[in-house]
Amino acid sequence: MTTLGGTPTLIGLPYDASSSYQRGPADAPAAIREALWSPSANTWSELGINIGADGAITDAGDLELGRCSPADARRAIEHGIARLLTVGARPVSLGGDHSVTYPVLRAVRRHAPSLTILHIDAHPDLYDEFEGDRYSHACPFARIMEEQLADRLVQVGIRTMTAHQRAQARRFGAEVIEMRNIQGDLRVPLSAPVYVSIDVDALDPAFVPGVSHREPGGLSVRQLLSLLHGIEEPIVAADVVELNPRNDATGLSAMVAGKIVRELIGVMLR
Repeated sequence: MTTLGGTPTLIGLPYDASSSYQRGPADAPAAIREALWSPSANTWSELGINIGADGAITDAGDLELGRCSPADARRAIEHGIARLLTVGARPVSLGGDHSVTYPVLRAVRRHAPSLTILHIDAHPDLYDEFEGDRYSHACPFARIMEEQLADRLVQVGIRTMTAHQRAQARRFGAEVIEMRNIQGDLRVPLSAPVYVSIDVDALDPAFVPGVSHREPGGLSVRQLLSLLHGIEEPIVAADVVELNPRNDATGLSAMVAGKIVRELIGVMLR
């Protein structure tokens, strides 16, 4: 049975042991929450939804992942998301590195016999393995598509495709909208229900310097928000990943991530 109408529920996934370059995304859930509820802004989304209203959203806290092995962390994430879905919640996962999306989707798929992933990122994360690790944050969508955890994979903002990843995209039938082909705002026809996975390095580092892999030439904040606002299909769950507070000296990147979460939840509640 597909969970579509449940309460959006924040859950922190403070895990970055599968990062290939820098540690730091494990610190992101706390930073995103602080920004989301900062008195410097308010709790109303641009769509006119007050996510701070009583009962609009809930928060399940963080999973305890710090001392887990990578395999144990994946199991804990899958079980934690499964528990939320069982009680009718719609998880909004705060990562963490992008490897967390794979165990999240293992849980989500059991509640969504049909599923489209909207993956917004600078990187396609389709490596079969990266530096000997099949569960690296560079590989989650290869594992997801191998296990048929989604029926469609739509990737937006990509600008780091290697020959291997292009071959992988063809293998899995990924619909890749490369950044070089994006002009202005973008609307993407999707199939319901939708899982939204947002790596904040999809945004140009001029807007979000607080990431581990800064890749110039990315989306603007407004382009990303317009893309989210244009989603008309029900969103079953979502994640926002790869913020690295250790590279976020002013807190600007966390504020952008908080804004993304607020607008994403506004779309879910619309």
